[in-house]
Amino acid sequence: MILLLLGVAVLIDAILVYSKNEGFFARRVTAGRFSIGDDNKVVLHLENKYPFAVNVTIIDEIPVQFQDRKWLRKLRIGTQESQELEYLLKPTSRGEYIFDNINVYVHAPLQLVKRRYTFLAQEVIKVYPSYVQMRRYQLLAVSNRLQEVGVKRVRRLGHSMEFEQIKEYVRGDDYRTINWKATARKDGLMTNNYTDERSQQIYCLVNKGRVMKMPFGGMTLLDHAINASLVLCNVALVKQDKAGLITFAENLDTFVPADKKPTQMNMVLETLYRQQTRFLESDFEKLFSVIRNRITNRSLLILFTNFESLESLQREMPALKKIAHYHLLLVVFFENTELKELIEKKAGNLEEIYIKTIAEKFAFEKRLMVKELHKNGILSILTTPENLTVNTVNKYLELKTRMSI
Repeated sequence: MILLLLGVAVLIDAILVYSKNEGFFARRVTAGRFSIGDDNKVVLHLENKYPFAVNVTIIDEIPVQFQDRKWLRKLRIGTQESQELEYLLKPTSRGEYIFDNINVYVHAPLQLVKRRYTFLAQEVIKVYPSYVQMRRYQLLAVSNRLQEVGVKRVRRLGHSMEFEQIKEYVRGDDYRTINWKATARKDGLMTNNYTDERSQQIYCLVNKGRVMKMPFGGMTLLDHAINASLVLCNVALVKQDKAGLITFAENLDTFVPADKKPTQMNMVLETLYRQQTRFLESDFEKLFSVIRNRITNRSLLILFTNFESLESLQREMPALKKIAHYHLLLVVFFENTELKELIEKKAGNLEEIYIKTIAEKFAFEKRLMVKELHKNGILSILTTPENLTVNTVNKYLELKTRMSI
């Protein structure tokens, strides 16, 4: 008797859930491209067409790069009701990511039968360098609010020679900028107003060699450098400078001449998106040769690289000195955050004391590298990957304000 009742219940459940040809609908909406290292929103539009509420299990076949094979969500959707399910994905490498189908399991009212719906939703998403971060900095740069992300306001020493306009004197203006001829004509104090020099050439030089393979926060140092280069080029264009790009490893890979045309930012973004590397040893002498032949005007060159030891820096120093002879060179390299953790950790035995001592030696060498570069007339930034962008933008604005370029 119990089996008969159970059989009848299963039959009723099956009839209810299979009674409609299209009892449920689902589709996926994305931005069309993702930003590396950022949370990217994905929305699933779900529609229950049954005349009763249903419990559903949703399995979205997300790209294999996320290594999440157990992705599923459960929810209840009311009668003839539509819902949106949002979730976030954070890619850690550039390239093409493929979404596959959306699978929905609809449970019948008695929960004895469930019906599977498969919605064809294959989609290729390109993961670009962090344009989310780029837009954030652009918005703040345009509205002069870069301090909100840690960019320092640098006190101007003197003024640039790029004249902008004559304006009425207000308290606090530099009295040395008073324009006496304009004052006589207007019968009131008038001053010359100056602005930052424009159309200066800024190049981001990105090393794609072996030393940039080290991971931090799931991303390689190379991808951190690519993100910072994208932001810096955009800030430079906002400041009316010309932005360019060079990527290199064992050979020159990419050369984007410095310019400030409207399409320049998109060219830089697409170029950075396409970057591939085998992480071989980089040739700095070839880099100098390219710079010497193709960059004729004095420019600010911001080199994103890394040095494992003082000896590795000294090997590249001759080429760096030659580059610095013709241009203003800023070398940006990385602190090893794992070493910092080892140094701060209390040693409990002889082995841990040994490890801590070695870590302190490597950290000390990094500080020596800064001094060695300074001794040879080369500017430098030693930074953690997480602070790379803000520290680099800070230095660029400082050099621009101090008229060093």
